[in-house]
Amino acid sequence: LTRTIDASTNDERVMSLRGYATGSRRWQHFISALELAIQRSARRWTSEDFAECFPEFVEEDKDRAMRIYNQVADYIESENQRNFEALFNEYDLQNKIDILDKMVRDAKTRKASGDLGPDVRSDEMRPQSAVYGRTVPILRAEIARVRSLHAKMEGQNLALADDLQAVVKEGDILQKRIDDILDKVDEAHNAWESVPMEDVHAWTSQVSEKTKPVLRS
Repeated sequence: LTRTIDASTNDERVMSLRGYATGSRRWQHFISALELAIQRSARRWTSEDFAECFPEFVEEDKDRAMRIYNQVADYIESENQRNFEALFNEYDLQNKIDILDKMVRDAKTRKASGDLGPDVRSDEMRPQSAVYGRTVPILRAEIARVRSLHAKMEGQNLALADDLQAVVKEGDILQKRIDDILDKVDEAHNAWESVPMEDVHAWTSQVSEKTKPVLRS
């Protein structure tokens, strides 16, 4: 089962991240390493593990077990791809890595030519300060985004709570009407039960006499 599964998946799978393969050499290396990591993570739960978890199912129908194993692995792989693509777009990752690659290549070119240019490094600047200068604005923007999302969700929750209270109030009103109607029905039934049967027979006889059709001679 292991050999069959491995042979059937590697040849047919097409990585969607290959659409990001264009760009700097550093970015291409990053994508290649990420593709390999995604493949390995998706099939970290091997076919042997699958067979060990479901021995009776695998023994009964190996072909179907193979298809299910492949479907699960492909789903995990596709989900990882989509999540990484969302991160690429959210943080403009390819553009930033391409910029880093260009900076490194330009620095190597300057070093090779001996033209290092002016030294802008300052002994008074700590590495932490340089890092903070880059990361703090990003963190602040992320905090603002999360706060905005939290406020939006809180507003939606309040609106839902108001709607729920309105529905509950309307239900209480309807229940009160139903209770009133049932009370009146009970009163009418009790009143009818309290009437003596002799009076009922006398009343029905009177009504019957009054409603008899008059025959013309």
